Amino acid sequence: MNQTPPESPLAMPAQSFRGWKGEKCGVTRNAGTKRARIFVFTLTIVLTALGTWGMYQVISPANITWLQILFSVFFALTFTWISFSCASAVLGFWILLRNRNDSVDLAPHAHMGRTALLMPVYNESPRHVFAALERMGRSLQWQGASRHFDIFILSDTRRPEIALEEEQCFRDLRARFGGAMGVYYRRRADNHHRKAGNIADFVTRWGGAYDHMIVLDADSEMSAEVLVTLARAMAADPQAGIIQSLPLLRNRWTPFARMTQFAGRVYGPVVATGLSAWHGRDGNYWGHNAIIRTRAFAASAGLPELEGRKPFGGHILSHDFVEAALMRRAGWAVYMLPQLQGSYEETPPSLLDIASRDRRWAQGNLQHIKLVGASGLHWMSRIHLVQGIMSYLASPLWLMLLVAGLTLASIARYTEPNYFPDGFSLFPAWPVFDPELALRLLAITGIVLYLPKLLGLVLALKDRELRRGCGGALGLVNSVAVETFLSMLLSPVMMLIQSRFVFDIFAGRDSGWNAQNRAESAVPFKAMLRRHWFHVLAGAGFGALSFAISWATFFWFLPILAGLVLSPLVSWATALPSLGRRMQKANVFRIPEEQELAQQDSPAEVPPAILHAAE
Repeated sequence: MNQTPPESPLAMPAQSFRGWKGEKCGVTRNAGTKRARIFVFTLTIVLTALGTWGMYQVISPANITWLQILFSVFFALTFTWISFSCASAVLGFWILLRNRNDSVDLAPHAHMGRTALLMPVYNESPRHVFAALERMGRSLQWQGASRHFDIFILSDTRRPEIALEEEQCFRDLRARFGGAMGVYYRRRADNHHRKAGNIADFVTRWGGAYDHMIVLDADSEMSAEVLVTLARAMAADPQAGIIQSLPLLRNRWTPFARMTQFAGRVYGPVVATGLSAWHGRDGNYWGHNAIIRTRAFAASAGLPELEGRKPFGGHILSHDFVEAALMRRAGWAVYMLPQLQGSYEETPPSLLDIASRDRRWAQGNLQHIKLVGASGLHWMSRIHLVQGIMSYLASPLWLMLLVAGLTLASIARYTEPNYFPDGFSLFPAWPVFDPELALRLLAITGIVLYLPKLLGLVLALKDRELRRGCGGALGLVNSVAVETFLSMLLSPVMMLIQSRFVFDIFAGRDSGWNAQNRAESAVPFKAMLRRHWFHVLAGAGFGALSFAISWATFFWFLPILAGLVLSPLVSWATALPSLGRRMQKANVFRIPEEQELAQQDSPAEVPPAILHAAE
């Protein structure tokens, strides 16, 4: 059962990555963007140089070996990745501390044009999805803006029982709005190109009737204030092609999800503000909670099939980065408004659920290896693609760094040193370990890793409303401490999981496309043992080898070993909703948005006066 408006098609030709012959179209830039880029890139280089030189001094004896050079290369690449994030956070902290977020030009309400709210779904819970859509629609009615928006449910659902429930929920939602707002439903018979194809199908059939489209995910929700602001900002900026909001995480109760929600709420704005500053109008798109100029998207962002076999060939999985790059190539500005409050999404409830989602994301991001050199892309778009690639290559690089480090330590421990190397020497070349240099390197690494968290904490303590919503100053400090500890335990597990993903992808194994698990339910401990046995075994192996080398090596590796050996217990405990609720009562991982959820159990009725004013 499809109920759609009359078609208003737009042509959406597939773009070429090889022979693009368009003209370089510049966009107006903020004067501070260049300074922000110089700051971030310079600080990244300085931090990487300091860390790499410190590591080189710690491991270098009289003779340099190929293994030491390889170890230093792995360290430099890994350290560059975390330094980049640290530099962005420092920039974001400085901007937020000085309240220097640029104001946004907004068109009058009457000139905001027509916007379609697109909700692509694939085997999702219809009641959950339609309840969020109803809240957004009611909120737009309260704002008197519903005549500027229509809702489209774009279904790719394959399961008949879910499809029937979708149709019933659609009929109910349409009846409740009673014609006060356009609500439409379309289910594709063939889910060609997955989500990207779903959006393209809307554009080519109905896109001509809408100035803009706001793309949602099945777990997205946006306030009317954000929806209206995005539409007015797009109408006021004729160069804008995509304007991305900053989705915050909420609505989950497991400790893992609550930890992620808290981190996104406290640390996220710091990093996002820094990213927005140096990205400028050459930014990126995250696939949802963003507004897109429909005709510009149709003309410049059609995605072709990639040559070759899966996983590197076929349709483009991580389409959002590529669509942003194509829009920017055609001369449209792509930027983020991180200061907007009221854009939300949900996070997977457990470590294993986020790992399941990451498998597809890893394949999609590694597909970008074929696209980094695409013809005509802006250099910033190439950086975004490289960042996406590195977000998954960082894990195997870290793993190789650990293996190379243990190998070096084993050689030093069990190989007789050469006190008299080739060539004339008055004195022997004694192997030396300098604990002061090692501690200095540890301090540099700790600063780069944890400075973004500290900066986020400082700003949260300074923000009275956020401080209260997070349980006060004590609640904030306790939550940061617990989040740091849990992240330390979970990070080595994700390192091995993502390293396995990368290995599978390069071995030619396709991820497929599975619906995400959004339900919160306890998983039996035995099931966790079956899923994490390899991580326990790897932790035990690393522990035995490091202990055989020396006590000092063992203690250096202890945080990684603890995370791997305890992975079944930590993964099981952090997936318990009951434990999450107890943590909330203990004033840990609270966020201000929790206070709003109780008011969303049922959509509020719109007073008749507001309803008439909206029409």
